[in-house]
Order: sequence, then structure tokens, then C-alpha cells
Amino acid sequence: MNTHSVTRHDVSFDSDGDTCAAWLFTPDGVERPPVVILGHGLGATREMRLDAFGERFAQAGVAALAFTYRHFGDSSGKPRQLLSIKRQLADWDAAIAHVKTRGDVDGNRVAVWGSSFGGGHAIIVASRHPELRAAIAQCPFTDGLASARALGPLGTLKLLPAVGADVFAAARGRDPKLLTLAGRPGEQALMSAPDALPGYLALVPDGTTFVNEVAARVAPTITWHRPGKAARKVDVPILFCICDHDSVTPPAQTLAYASTAPRGEIKRYDAGHFDIYLGEPFEAVVADQTEFLVRHLLTTED
Repeated sequence: MNTHSVTRHDVSFDSDGDTCAAWLFTPDGVERPPVVILGHGLGATREMRLDAFGERFAQAGVAALAFTYRHFGDSSGKPRQLLSIKRQLADWDAAIAHVKTRGDVDGNRVAVWGSSFGGGHAIIVASRHPELRAAIAQCPFTDGLASARALGPLGTLKLLPAVGADVFAAARGRDPKLLTLAGRPGEQALMSAPDALPGYLALVPDGTTFVNEVAARVAPTITWHRPGKAARKVDVPILFCICDHDSVTPPAQTLAYASTAPRGEIKRYDAGHFDIYLGEPFEAVVADQTEFLVRHLLTTED
């Protein structure tokens, strides 16, 4: 496989009147390469290791657009730290529309790549965009009820006061009541598995501010969100990268959904939910994903 030098461009695109900040990684010397769009998980931004994946894909000849959802990071959108599933899916649609209009990538050869909560988004987006060439769902969030069971009934109950306060604030047009995203075991947080907080913090590069909070009103919508059900409607090739020791998105449920995808491929890793971004697990998964993208984006097949 050829290895290209890579240039990173600071770009942005419009999403319903707001701006999503992004990086575009392009392989030097390749005219109008195919492109894969990368989106992250709960409250995460592109600085949290999406660049590592984007650079590797571009080295193989596939451009990569890594973006940050509205309301987070250096993307616009108010109130801040608002996680809306509907708006994030609209951000994906806007990203696809954006790459189709760019002259420096091939808008007819597009794939999507999502991790964690973004992995669930990637499944839904792929089911809605049959023109895509491929999709990748990494340690994907596929079933809110399964993740709620992983959090446990006590952990779920601890969220209710914050959720009630934020719903009240939203009804009165006030600033959101924020809830911790990743906390220590026993803390009030959306994720409180032992590896959640250190796992998130390990992804934040020096000099980057990570706001470990999200508007609490999202918690009930997450519980009833089941993006895995869309897998059976994905007609394009889709690769599921599943961590066998995932404390956040239980692998058994994800495997069941993945098996329903007509053109699904499954790769499993001896890793936890947050391990996949770093070290040997990263090297294993990025190699598999690069091979998959090259196979489906750099061939001449329709």
C-alpha cells in the first residue's frame, strides 16, 4: 500500500445556520481522492484522537474530514454543551453535503466513520444515504437500554434530579443544567465505569480544553435511542469494530445488531471502550479500517 505525505487543512461547513469546525486531511499528490467523514462520541471533539485516524487514512490515499458537532468545542451553536441527537444527525447530513461540493475531493466516493455515540450515528446515516460507498462503526453505541443496564439502576437514578432541573430550565429558556459526562464509579455521570474518566482524559491532548459536561436533558433520549436497529437497512458495506471488554456499549447487543446488516463485516478486539484509540489496539483497528476503506473507496467498482 502506498504511503502518502498528508496535509491538514482547517475547514468548516454550515449546519442549519451554525458552523461545524473541521479538519480535512488530504493525501499529497492525489487529485480528488475519495473521502471519509469522521465524527466522535458523547461530548467529544475532533481533537480527541480523530486526527490520528484521519492522518492514517490519508496516508493510504483516502482524504478524511474530521468534524466537531455543533454546541461543542470550537463549533458554534447555543446553548453550549447541548447534545441533540436530531441536530447531530443533521450535522452528518451537512458534512456529506459539504464534501459533495468540494473540488479537492471526490464527492461520489464518500464513506462515514463514527466512534462510540458517533458509531451509532454512522449506522443511521448509512441507512439514510444509499449513495455512500461504505461506513465504519467503531465501538458503536447501538442500544440505550443496554447501555443503561451497564450503568446500573442506581447510576440511572442518580441522573434524575439533574435531568428534571434541566428540563425545567429548557422550558423557561434558561441556560442548561449540566451533567458530568465521564465520572468516577458511584458519581453522578452519564458514564461511570472504572475506565470512563481516565479513558476520556487520555484522549485529550495537551493544550486542549475538554468540557466534561453535557446538558442533562439528553439522558432520557439516550436511554431510548437504539441506532443499532438501523443496521438491517444499511445497504452499503459497513464495518463494525467491536471491543470485547466494552464497559459503555455492551458488545453482545452490538454483535446482534451487526449481524443484521446485509453487507456487514465484523472485527473484534481484545480491548475496552477507550483502549481502541491508543497503543496496540489503535494500531490493530486503524489497520483493519484502512484496508476496508481502500477496498471500497479506491477500487473502480460501483
